[in-house]
Amino acid sequence: MAFYSYIFSANYKRYLNNLKKIAKKENKNYLKLILDTGYCVFRYGFCLSDYLNYKLYNKNKKERKEYVSTKTENKFYETVSPSAYKKRYTVKPDFLADFKEYTKRDFIVPKEGNYDEFLKFLDKHDVFMSKPYDGLGGADVKKEYVKDIKDKKEYFENAIKNRIFLEELVKQHPDMNKLCSKSVNTMRIMTFNDNGKSRIIWMGLRVGNGINSIDNFHAQGMAVNIDINTGKLIGNAIDKDLNEFTQHPLTHIKFDGFQIPCFEEAKKMVLKASLESDKILVVGWDVAISENGPIIIEGNRRPGFDIVQVLSGGKIDMVNDVLDCVKINKEHQS
Repeated sequence: MAFYSYIFSANYKRYLNNLKKIAKKENKNYLKLILDTGYCVFRYGFCLSDYLNYKLYNKNKKERKEYVSTKTENKFYETVSPSAYKKRYTVKPDFLADFKEYTKRDFIVPKEGNYDEFLKFLDKHDVFMSKPYDGLGGADVKKEYVKDIKDKKEYFENAIKNRIFLEELVKQHPDMNKLCSKSVNTMRIMTFNDNGKSRIIWMGLRVGNGINSIDNFHAQGMAVNIDINTGKLIGNAIDKDLNEFTQHPLTHIKFDGFQIPCFEEAKKMVLKASLESDKILVVGWDVAISENGPIIIEGNRRPGFDIVQVLSGGKIDMVNDVLDCVKINKEHQS
C-alpha cells in the first residue's frame, strides 16, 4: 500500500517535463518512455524517481532486475527494520539520548518548564543547529546564531509549537573542512546486525555544495563512494540531478583518492552501535569526523537506496544476501 501512495501522490507534471528533456537528450521517443515508465512501475515496482535516478530508460531487462525498486525496498525494511521499533531512531532527541556514547554532543528539547535550561544552552553555544524532532532529508535543519535571536522567549515558544530541538554544532575535522567547510560532511554507513555479528554492507560520503549548511543529497549536496578497506574516496561525486564532479566546485579538492581521517575508528564505532538493537537489523548511520574523532549524527532505520544505487549501481544482491541471512538465523532459532 505504501508503494502505491508514492505513485498516486507523484508530481506527474514535473516528471513528464523531465521525461521530455531525457527524450531529447537521449534521442528517444517520448511516448515510448511514458509507456516504459508504466511498465517499470507495474512490472518491477519502481517509482517515478527510480526511473530517472537509475537511468532505467537505458537499462535492459537483466540490468533492471539488479536494482532495488521502491516496492522491494519497502518489503525489505518490513523484515529487517520493523516499524514497531522505529521510535528510537525516528525521534531524533530520543536517538541522541539513547546513543549518547556515540553522538557525543549537547542538545536540548524546549518544553514547558525548562526555559532556564534553554537559556543556559544558548549561553554555552553561540552557534547551534535547530532541527525538527522527526524530519527527513535535512528538511528544516538550520544553523542558528544566538546573536540573531531578538526575542529568546518567543524563539523558545515557537520551538515548542513546531517540535524543534537545539543541538550543539559539530566542529569538523580540519581535513574534512578542506573538502567543504560550509557543511558537516558525513559518511553514510549501512550496517547489518547478522545474529549478533555486525558488518558494514555499504558506505559513501555526502558533501555539501558549499552554499547550503547541510550535506544532504536532497539539499543539492553530492555523494561519492568510499573504499571500505582504506577510507579513500573512489571516483567522481554525483548530485541528485546526476551531475558528476571530479573535484568540489568551490574548494577544487579532487574527490578520487581523498583520505577520510579517523576512518578505522569510525568503522569500529558503527559496528559497535549496530549491536545496540536486535530488532532493527539494518541501519544507515550518518557519521561525521569531528575535531576529536568520529561521532554519529543520526541513525536511519530505513536508509534509502537512491544514493546507494546512483553511486554503486544495482544492489539487489546486497538485499538478497541480508534476507538470506535473516531467514537462516530464524531457522536456527526455531
